[in-house]
Amino acid sequence: MLSAVRASQKKVRFPLFLSILPTTMCPKKPKAAAANEPDALHKMRHSIAHLLTQAMFEIRPNLKYTIGPPIENGLYFDYLFDEPITPEDFPKLEKLMRGYIREGQTFERRDVSIDEAIAYWKKRGQPFKVELIEDLVRDEGVTSVSHYANIRRDGGEAYVDLCRGGHVENTNELPLDGFKITHLAGAYWRGDEKREQLTRVYVAAFPTKEELDAHLHMLEEARKRDHRKIGKELDLFTFSDLVGPGLPLWTPRGTLVRQLLDGFVWELRQAKGYERVTIPHITKKELYEMSGHWQKFASELFHVQSREGHDFAMKPMNCPHHTQIYAHLPRSYKDLPQRYAETTTCYRDEQTGELHGLSRLRAFTQDDAHVFCRQSQVKDEFLRIWDIVDAFYRATGFSDLSVRLSLHDPAQFEKYLGTPDLWRMAEAHIRDLAKDRGVAYVEAIGEAAFYGPKVDFIVRDSIGRQWQVATIQLDINMPERFDLSCTNEHGEKERIVMVHAAIMGSIERFLSIFLEHHAGHLPLWVAPVQAAVLPVAAAHEPYAAAVIDALRASGIRTQLQGPEDSLGKRIRDAEQQRIPLVLVLGDKEADGQAVAVRVVKTKEQTVVPLKDFVRKVEAVVRGRELEMAFS
Repeated sequence: MLSAVRASQKKVRFPLFLSILPTTMCPKKPKAAAANEPDALHKMRHSIAHLLTQAMFEIRPNLKYTIGPPIENGLYFDYLFDEPITPEDFPKLEKLMRGYIREGQTFERRDVSIDEAIAYWKKRGQPFKVELIEDLVRDEGVTSVSHYANIRRDGGEAYVDLCRGGHVENTNELPLDGFKITHLAGAYWRGDEKREQLTRVYVAAFPTKEELDAHLHMLEEARKRDHRKIGKELDLFTFSDLVGPGLPLWTPRGTLVRQLLDGFVWELRQAKGYERVTIPHITKKELYEMSGHWQKFASELFHVQSREGHDFAMKPMNCPHHTQIYAHLPRSYKDLPQRYAETTTCYRDEQTGELHGLSRLRAFTQDDAHVFCRQSQVKDEFLRIWDIVDAFYRATGFSDLSVRLSLHDPAQFEKYLGTPDLWRMAEAHIRDLAKDRGVAYVEAIGEAAFYGPKVDFIVRDSIGRQWQVATIQLDINMPERFDLSCTNEHGEKERIVMVHAAIMGSIERFLSIFLEHHAGHLPLWVAPVQAAVLPVAAAHEPYAAAVIDALRASGIRTQLQGPEDSLGKRIRDAEQQRIPLVLVLGDKEADGQAVAVRVVKTKEQTVVPLKDFVRKVEAVVRGRELEMAFS
């Protein structure tokens, strides 16, 4: 285990499938831990990680081991195996781990000199431990490190790791039925694709069996709702090996869903005075050098070189481009605010192992907006955007929005642009805004963008997971770097500020959350096909054609499923496609100018006059209502 040396490591990004884990399940602390210990859960998971590797050595004695930190909902450990393990090995490993718990092993700390520690790990053929110690010496100047040993009841040494500590006193304090090895994944050592490829073993770990069972149930439900599976069933998007990983291709149905969502965002923005702008997809590196992005994120950019040798980059974000639209004319205070909005694709050079469905991509679409305004206008602009956020998420089925103020970390100020005074002023602004809005909020130190603090909006989905979605960011630094100003009432040059706003953020990532939240049963207003028309037999096809004409004339997106297959199969097909409304047309319906409606999500079935059906659907779509009923 190496929580001891995590500060010496390069930043490691976790695979995106971790996003299926909920952030809202807050397990109780282990009963054996003191009530006032804030790290009791960490100690429990940290200790289980030791037992995992102890067991792993029994079935793979030649393994090389790296780090195994506690994470939300459990822990993971990275290994280099000479012989791979498989899920079939999990029960044996868990049985061994429970044996260690029953045995009552203790954890013994040993402080070791650097020379002694390096010799110890070299002798045991563990090069990753040696490298980590050498990094600690280089980066932190340490003269000793700590080892922790698992000691058996008879006094024998069962397991040793390079570790700072944080364990239970005795393994019999650990829950016998509160952990489960869940899955394997690939990981590069230090997150570097040029280094060794490791096997990452994930363990879910909770203080009680009840909490573990609830978590595993949530994971199973998440697997059923996987947006990649739903996207295939609804024919929304695909990926091609010839195009490349992380580069989604959108079908007509998927494109329609994107357009409907983005069109709603634009409708809300237009009502608040925004104007559309358009920018190119590449830029000279000098733009990002001035903005600060090049210095901080050059390794994550796609680089392009012209035939003349000029360096360009595919844009990973839009704000620096938008500054140049503002700056191309002299601005008076009477011209402000300037509100620019654009939905456009951005590009980031993500590692292949980090890509996951629509959640993390190399090409993603931002519904981006930037407001250029005076300090005195910031409050009103923030509240305008807040209104848009509330309206959009209410209409998409996320009514439970919570608020996080993402602030800078004063202890790591080198990560940010600007001065401490600018940051204090900006953060005071957003605190006042949250208070004026009358909402509860939490503060998250270290979660700010590198150029300014943020108001982040968090949604809870239908199976309890939390996701950060919309964001409003106050930026005092970029106007300084680009010398953005206006002429004030006194004819003087006045520095302006920028407000960044994303409602969905990445449309693709939002869609992954949206699809899973609704399990593919999209609200009627955004469903790519709203009604399937099923004539019972060939004799009913003329009436079906008339119904389709009436629906399409009212803008209702309709699909005919003719009588080539049995009625039961056609109903099942429509339900599999999550078409919200299935209309069955037989003699009774044709004679009465009616439709037999089946609401797929609720299973409600009723017969409704055609004109009443059209009026009802129009009203639900117009109001962007989430549910509909005909009874």
